[in-house]
Amino acid sequence: MKTIILLTISNIFMTIAWYGHLKHKESPLFKVILISWFIAFIEYCFQVPANRIGHYQFSAAQLKTIQEVITLIVFCIFSIVYLKEELKWNYIVGFTMMVGAVFFIFKKW
Repeated sequence: MKTIILLTISNIFMTIAWYGHLKHKESPLFKVILISWFIAFIEYCFQVPANRIGHYQFSAAQLKTIQEVITLIVFCIFSIVYLKEELKWNYIVGFTMMVGAVFFIFKKW
């Protein structure tokens, strides 16, 4: 559970770093890059321990899959709440197909 919590926190910071500036297009690009790098540093402070701790329980592929699912969930919430963008039906279908990959990654074959 600790891995999931740390990955969620890291993804919140990374989503802000990657997409938060889209509401501030008037800001100079160099300023946006510096701020994004600072936010990404904070993200790494959660991501690296999450992967280190998680690798005792999960394979690297499983960790990456968990991270991607969390990323999609965080991004959807961020996109709706912060960017005020519509979550269209085709986005949901596409994201659902990606989440379907979790079955194949975690299935014991």
